[in-house]
Amino acid sequence: MFKHILIPIDGSPRSRKAAKAGIAFAKELGAKVTAYHALEVLPPYSDTGFLPLSALEPLEAAARNRAQKYLDEAVKIARAAAVACESQISTPVTVYQGIIDTAKKKKCDVIFMASHGRGEVASLVLGSVTVKVLAHSKIPVVVFR
Repeated sequence: MFKHILIPIDGSPRSRKAAKAGIAFAKELGAKVTAYHALEVLPPYSDTGFLPLSALEPLEAAARNRAQKYLDEAVKIARAAAVACESQISTPVTVYQGIIDTAKKKKCDVIFMASHGRGEVASLVLGSVTVKVLAHSKIPVVVFR
């Protein structure tokens, strides 16, 4: 059936549960996994004008470290389950496009993701990344609830 599963992880509790379920799914299928995190780029401006690059660098470094911790956790779970797993971080223009692009680049044949990672209100205002992936992905998407 599926040979390579992309599992997007945003660090939310629901995303972590989906990662565990996705790894268990991969084990049953004998598939490998790519755990993925999209770093959201901070705009270089605020209400007081443009921010200097030196102000953004520590914020991006902290976000990258946090992302790596999320991915390391998934890799550890996969190793314990004897599932081959690699990790990937990118800084796409939009999170949903980063998920789709990474699945394509890594030649994944399915995306396994949480139904949503944000709170209900934020999802209503910003739109669900999962809904956007479902709408634009050319490969199957398994949504974990």
